[in-house]
Amino acid sequence: MNLDFLKALLTAAAPSGCEARASAIWTQEAQGFADHVHEDHYGNVYAEINPPAAGTDSQPIVLMGHIDEIGLMVSHIDDKGMLAFMGVGGWDPQVLVGQRIRLLADEGDILGVIGKKAIHVMEGDERSKASKLEDLWIDTALDVEEVKRRISVGTVGVIEQPPLEVNGHLISKALDNRAGAFVVLEALRAMKAAGVTRHVVAVGTSQEEIGCFGAQVSGYRLNPSAGVVVDVTHETNQPGVNEKKYGVVPFGSGANLAVGSMVNPVILRQMKAVAAKTGVAYTLSANPRYTGTDNDTLALVRTGVPAAVVSIPNRYMHSPNEMVRLSDVQACIDIIAGWVGSLDGEQDYTRR
Repeated sequence: MNLDFLKALLTAAAPSGCEARASAIWTQEAQGFADHVHEDHYGNVYAEINPPAAGTDSQPIVLMGHIDEIGLMVSHIDDKGMLAFMGVGGWDPQVLVGQRIRLLADEGDILGVIGKKAIHVMEGDERSKASKLEDLWIDTALDVEEVKRRISVGTVGVIEQPPLEVNGHLISKALDNRAGAFVVLEALRAMKAAGVTRHVVAVGTSQEEIGCFGAQVSGYRLNPSAGVVVDVTHETNQPGVNEKKYGVVPFGSGANLAVGSMVNPVILRQMKAVAAKTGVAYTLSANPRYTGTDNDTLALVRTGVPAAVVSIPNRYMHSPNEMVRLSDVQACIDIIAGWVGSLDGEQDYTRR
């Protein structure tokens, strides 16, 4: 597993709609082995093996992992240079209090902190109230003139939190879902090394955190025969998580496979068979209506794409300190590469 690549992806500041920094790292890595690497106008990046000859059509197998992360957007600058902001994606405001922020500003990045009144100067029941986004601000410690010169409404930022490796686990912001973008490219690399001859495209999709829009654009463009979406799911061996609702998905349990109406049952059966044959660990999670991933968009592109979801167990999702176990990340790579490698001839994904 190329941890330097994964850590570089995690370090990049690339919120939804502004994925270029992470995409550049992903693209550079893909150029080391893929047959064709390209991007589109919407922020999606593509790496292909065994592309068809020019002028011929092919419906590839597509592997999607979204490359964006949740972030912040400046919505107002006051006369003291303090920045009000909105969320780009879903935040629990409590995890933002006191965090350091990297703003992608004109003339270079600016670091700041998210401010809130200290408990000492709170009055009455203020101390017991939960924070709201509108009660927080970003403080850059710059003079107001420089703030207004370099920062404007619409400037985006992300949590400033480098990755940390601890006892076989990785802790970082943006594991949702740079880990998935990493998995699809590493699975593609494994297929290339194994001599897979099918046309396969890995995609680092954009804007998943605000509506799965990149999956719609890239899915329509590729018109795939089948697909796999890689994302993170809730690790359930932590305080307060209901296993009756989210399944039994502890660290060390391998890849998590979604089961539900938006998941193609043929691909799911094939993946389970590959896991049984190769010894790749996996768990199952119930998703009776939708999966909450790019899969739900991909499955409805054009006339419908048969697709499955492979997820990495993740603690503390949408926080500065998400946590995954590296052996589970590897299991996701292995089950996807094994599934594509097991396919022989034309496939019939008709639901039965």
